[in-house]
Amino acid sequence: MAAKVSVVTGAGSNVGRACALALAADGWTVVLVGRRKEALEETARLAGAPFADRLVPIPADITDPGAVTDLFAQVALRFGRLDLLFNNAADTMPYLPTEDVAVEDWNRVLGSIATGGFLCAQAAYRMMKEQSPRGGRIINNGAPSAHVPRPDSIAFTAAKHAVAGLTKSLSLDGRRYDIACGQIDIGNVTPQDREQPAARQADGSLRVEPTMDVRHVAQLVVAMAALPPGVNIPSVTVMPSAMPYNAGRG
Repeated sequence: MAAKVSVVTGAGSNVGRACALALAADGWTVVLVGRRKEALEETARLAGAPFADRLVPIPADITDPGAVTDLFAQVALRFGRLDLLFNNAADTMPYLPTEDVAVEDWNRVLGSIATGGFLCAQAAYRMMKEQSPRGGRIINNGAPSAHVPRPDSIAFTAAKHAVAGLTKSLSLDGRRYDIACGQIDIGNVTPQDREQPAARQADGSLRVEPTMDVRHVAQLVVAMAALPPGVNIPSVTVMPSAMPYNAGRG
């Protein structure tokens, strides 16, 4: 059987890179999407033999509707179908009081997470609906912030709440076309290239919190992707056991 085809956004680093490599190792063809061509090519190189030829870098800005249309047209032309979209890309910003958040930063964060996720899901939905055999799976990268906010993170929190709504709507609307949509909410992942930054606590203080290896996230994404079309995980949270997670985050 031909390898199933997936698109992973934000595939040039961190969670996106780890999940792309894990999917390739599991037999998937993986289209690597992100703004930085060099980072995508580095992800492909990291796969090594015999998996490197399964990773296909296609640079694209997912906040640009035209770029998203072109991206999925390339996927359709090259592979003829799409079985999985992992909506992972996200811009962030430093902790900042609500009254000090610039509208430009608000638009940038919401654009990359909410609008970018919608545009990619819409394009994937159109392909999955019409292909034969029809259907597929969309996995959205949410966050604990999709349910419980941190102080001074209004743009990121609002964007991740939008992802939760996007997931539910796609899951409901996709049923008639055999399109499943689920969400993975990912806690603190150990940084690979820097020290773990301090996280804002409910009392306004900063504290370095427990982290987990990104491979645990990748394992869960691969497991979700491997489910048969008629089975879905609507929402799952993976996080360090000791990470604060309750009303107001600790």
